[in-house]
Amino acid sequence: MLIYVEFITERLLYTLNFVLRDREVQFRLTNDSTYFKNAIEPKFNYSNTEFEGALQIRPATLLFDDQLYRETPQIGEFHQTDCLQFDNIADLLASVFYVLSRMEEYNSTQRDHLDRFMARGSLLSKAGWLQTPICDIWSEAFITFLNNQLQVDLKAKKPAFHFQPTFDIDNTFAFAHKNKLRSFLAQTKDLFYQRKERAQDRRKVRSGLATDPYDTFDTIANIAIQYPQTKVFWLLGNYTSKDKNLSHLNEAQQAKIKKIAAETEIGIHLSSITALDFKQMQIECERLAQITGQTTLSNRQHYLMHTLPQTYLLLLKAGIRHDYTMGYAEQTGFRAGTARTFPWFNLLKNEVTELNIHPFMYMDGTLKEYLELTNDAAKQRIRDLYKEVKRFGGTFSFLWHNETIGGYQQWADYQEVFYENFKLYEQ
Repeated sequence: MLIYVEFITERLLYTLNFVLRDREVQFRLTNDSTYFKNAIEPKFNYSNTEFEGALQIRPATLLFDDQLYRETPQIGEFHQTDCLQFDNIADLLASVFYVLSRMEEYNSTQRDHLDRFMARGSLLSKAGWLQTPICDIWSEAFITFLNNQLQVDLKAKKPAFHFQPTFDIDNTFAFAHKNKLRSFLAQTKDLFYQRKERAQDRRKVRSGLATDPYDTFDTIANIAIQYPQTKVFWLLGNYTSKDKNLSHLNEAQQAKIKKIAAETEIGIHLSSITALDFKQMQIECERLAQITGQTTLSNRQHYLMHTLPQTYLLLLKAGIRHDYTMGYAEQTGFRAGTARTFPWFNLLKNEVTELNIHPFMYMDGTLKEYLELTNDAAKQRIRDLYKEVKRFGGTFSFLWHNETIGGYQQWADYQEVFYENFKLYEQ
């Protein structure tokens, strides 16, 4: 298929690769009007220049610009498909790029107390599109339009489906292997707040009479063996009010890391202070590399704290090539409009980067703590998200913690929700 444009840009190529090439639809671009006019293969004109007899789609300027779109796009309609409208032009391709590039996050000042971009402030949430992979819906609609208008069969292939459990290790142990001072202060706090059961559990674990409730690493290892795409992200930051894991030098912690690293890749769970701190980011990546003996290539930010484009630029500088932070804490869904892995597009330089973005669909705490869903409602939400990924392709990726899958305290009845993911996949 031949596509005419007045200018070939990086934004355009990036978008067409996502919409067409990733579905194995072959295309060529030309800005040679004479060549396009004389070509006899299936073709369409994506410009404001008119060609007699050629299918014409008038584009918005977004894919041919090098600036951020500062206005909030309106909702428009492209041949019975709702999409975004830029300068009064409803454009499916421009819509895909706007959402996939996360352009709205560059513009937004609506941040929560952790300086995170908020789901409720997102365009997809306001439009009712957050729970569906809208970029894939637009991609399919665009291909269907071309097939119908050009009377061809582009033989687009649906992206493959993958299943990916992921785990964040914020606190390796609840009670075990803590130094005397931390244990004493924690015990005092338990007594002050009259948390008798927790105080008793602490004493049992410390005396060797019980297993630490956060030590669910046998379960995680077995899941990694059974589901090879499993990913684990380990917090190794300095102790702060938000980062409270054991020291990276703790031998018990290192043993658990090596145990899991034998079964699956371990990525760094960069601490809450690293989003804008390259030096600390580098230190934590090196800590993990020294323990595993492997170069640290993957990351998820602790608390999902990241700022675009600064955090992604620092990750690239630190040697990270895969980031798994793309999702919301307070809401489920498709933050970037897709469940597919895609390269990050740096809007400041208008270029594709080597950083691959791996979205996730939901987090354990989102279901129980933010949304306060019942077990049945949580399982239904998981089923709905799974169905969407199955339908459009991509990776059904979900985030749990070693603390939550063991069913300790407030998570006591939530294991059935966790295992709902695996029931769906095994059906």
